Amino acid sequence: MVDREDGGDAAETLAEVLDRHAHAVRRFAAAWESGDPAALEAVLAADAVVVSDGGGKVRATVRPIHGAREAARFVAALPVGLPGAEFAVEPVNGRAGVVLRRGGRAVAVVSLSVAEAEVTAVWIVLNPDKLRTWHRTPSPGRENVE
Repeated sequence: MVDREDGGDAAETLAEVLDRHAHAVRRFAAAWESGDPAALEAVLAADAVVVSDGGGKVRATVRPIHGAREAARFVAALPVGLPGAEFAVEPVNGRAGVVLRRGGRAVAVVSLSVAEAEVTAVWIVLNPDKLRTWHRTPSPGRENVE
């Protein structure tokens, strides 16, 4: 059994916690794929934080971004200019996360922290050196774009 994050008396099983986490991640992925910052903002906690790692090789923030509105705007802008981008919910650091690929090449791997139904923290790896193991063969019908 796992103590509830909201301090309630009831306890959840680990499976229930992971299910709740996966549901929030799917909502985040769908909102991100829509490209609508308002949809992303609706999934994020008001005090959500985003941390990104570009390794000095791609655009990323130097400092964490605080607040749902600013976080949503930053995340929504990431796939801009990536026609054919594919969003996949996959295991990341032992829990559901999101992988953004273009032509089978990973361009972002996202790990999320969730409290209840809201995303409270977003960690985004953009550094191409750290994404190599996330590359996949492109989906049928998708062009392999470098």
